[in-house]
Amino acid sequence: MKTSSTSCSLLNSLRFSTAITVSKKSYYHYQATQLRNHNCLSPFPSFSSTFPRNYNFHGKCLHVNPFSAFSSSSGHDSQNPPRDLAVLLEVDGVLVDAYRFGNRQAFNVAFQKLGLDCANWTAPIYTDLLRKSAGDEDRMLVLFFNRIGWPTSVPTNEKKAFVKNVLQEKKNALDEFLASKDAPLRPGVEDFVDDAYNEGIPLIVLTAYGKSGDRIARSVVEKLGSERISKIKIVGNEEVERSLYGQFVLGKGISSGVDEQLATEARKAVSAQKQEIAEEVASMLKLSVDIDTSSPESLDKIVAALRAGAEYAEKPVRNCFLIAGSQSGVAGAQRIGMPCVVMRSSLTSRAEFPSANAVMDGFGGADLTISKLRHSQW
Repeated sequence: MKTSSTSCSLLNSLRFSTAITVSKKSYYHYQATQLRNHNCLSPFPSFSSTFPRNYNFHGKCLHVNPFSAFSSSSGHDSQNPPRDLAVLLEVDGVLVDAYRFGNRQAFNVAFQKLGLDCANWTAPIYTDLLRKSAGDEDRMLVLFFNRIGWPTSVPTNEKKAFVKNVLQEKKNALDEFLASKDAPLRPGVEDFVDDAYNEGIPLIVLTAYGKSGDRIARSVVEKLGSERISKIKIVGNEEVERSLYGQFVLGKGISSGVDEQLATEARKAVSAQKQEIAEEVASMLKLSVDIDTSSPESLDKIVAALRAGAEYAEKPVRNCFLIAGSQSGVAGAQRIGMPCVVMRSSLTSRAEFPSANAVMDGFGGADLTISKLRHSQW
């Protein structure tokens, strides 16, 4: 408890710090200048050669209201005129639903590579483990090997390392599946991209963060085909670093202030402590807990990608819609005030997203469309 009190005290003292680096001031001053003067030069690649210039600028800001729902696109156009916006798409869970088609098979590939001939998850076994573990893959493996018996080569004190090794092999197999032709795009996503282009809406695909990593995510984007790829902008690690936010705020080549470094270290300590407490509670109660213990570096990386995406789209953050497939993406959007719509996948089918503006099950029809985004009541 002494550690907790110390962390809270440090965070409270840092919360009221007003020290802002000159580089951050320069960045936000530049952003404000850009918004006031549309004729000034931009350091970012222009969309003029990619998106048709048939935008309708209404000069209205997008006000976010997490308690509002989508309006019907019919009969409301006069009340809710189309908004000047951009769309940012995550890859995992949005462009593809890898867990629906490849996760169980990836576990079996991992078992084979590790020589675990006795382990093979059929669809009923996988579904049962998924339900009993509430989707916690570590617990799925523990439940399974408690049931059939642990490999004799694994001592009791090395079970945790064994589980970690299996999950790493599973991730490798799932990445290979994602990059292959066997992983299909989600139904309706291609029409969604076409509709955005036809209506002159910049569309950004974010590959800079996600479980699969930048390289695998880019291979997934290639499934859209060269013609559609020419209509979008891909923002990965390099694009984030080249953005103004990456250069001036993330401190690429610029040393950050002492206060900022202290705040970062404090957040690390608190995040690590939250993770430890969550694991202890889950172990005592034999429950699976869903607590946001993502590292500060991870959330900072997501925020950087979102801000870079808005820059490349040449739109204010509040005019950009993030289509997210993960809790971490929602958290990043919430931090910077970016509207967010969650696209459910087989992995997040039972998850709750209270801070999202809306939750959808797919693209097209009664689910997510460009028309609904443009006429939303937010």
